[in-house]
Amino acid sequence: MLLALDVGNTNTVLGLYTLATSHAPASLTAHWRVSTHRTQTADEYGVLFTNLFNLHGLSTTQVQHIIISSVVPPVESTLLQVCESYFHLKPLFVEPGIKTGMPVLVDSPAELGADRLVNAIAAFEKYGGPAIVVDFGTATTFDVISAKGEYLGGVISPGLGISADALFSRAARLGRVDIKRPPKVIGTTTVTHIQSGLYYGYIGLVDGILERMIAEMDGGSAKVNPKIIATGGLAGLIAEDSRYISTIDDMLTLDGLRLVFERNHPAQQKPVRARRR
Repeated sequence: MLLALDVGNTNTVLGLYTLATSHAPASLTAHWRVSTHRTQTADEYGVLFTNLFNLHGLSTTQVQHIIISSVVPPVESTLLQVCESYFHLKPLFVEPGIKTGMPVLVDSPAELGADRLVNAIAAFEKYGGPAIVVDFGTATTFDVISAKGEYLGGVISPGLGISADALFSRAARLGRVDIKRPPKVIGTTTVTHIQSGLYYGYIGLVDGILERMIAEMDGGSAKVNPKIIATGGLAGLIAEDSRYISTIDDMLTLDGLRLVFERNHPAQQKPVRARRR
C-alpha cells in the first residue's frame, strides 16, 4: 500500500492507497486530516499516525511506499524520522528533479509549491485541459493548466480564514463569527453583516480572478472553456455560489501524489533498517 502525505500550513492530509494491479485500478482505502504542528516531535507524529491506522483496523506494516508533499520545511525532517522509525521506509518527497510528466512553464519552477504541482497533475489526468484548480487552504491558490497538460502559472491570495482573522484582530468591536453563507446579502445584525462581507466578498474575489484568468487564456477569442476544479477545506462552501466552479474534488491532492509516485516508482523507495526503540 502507498501512504500519501500532504503537509500544509494548517492541516496535514493522509491518504492510504491500494496500488493498481493488472486486475484492478488504484483505490483510496482510508484518509485522514490532522493539524500540522511545527513543534511536534517524531514520536508524537508516529503515535498519532499509528493510532489512526489502528482505529481503521489497519497496520503501519501494510505500508510499502510513502510519498510526501510539503510546504512546511520545519516538519519535513520530522516526518522523515517518522517514516524511518515507524514505517521503516525512506519516503519520496515531491521536490525539484522528481518525475512529474508535466512541463512547468514559469520563470522559476523550483519555487512552485509541491501541493500546487500535484493538484495540477491530478486535475489534468482526471479532467483534461485546459483547467484551473482553486485550492482553498491557508492561502487560496489558482493554478492554470493548458490543453496540452502544461502548467502555465497561477495566483496566490490570502485564504478566507486569514482574511477573517485580520478583520477580527484589527476591529476591536467585532467579535468572531462562524464563516458560513448568510440567509441574504443585506444583513440585519452585526453577525450577518460580517458573514455577508466575508462570504460574498470572498466569492467576488474568487470569481473575479477566474473571470480574468479565462479572458487571458483565450486571448479574446472567447473559445476557451476551462474546467474549474475546487479543492481544499472550504471548497464546498465557496463553490455553492461561484459562477465558475463546476467540480469539487476533495481528494485531488492525494490523487496527484499517487500519480507522481506511479511515475517515479520504484525510484528512491527503499526500506531502512529498523531502529531499536
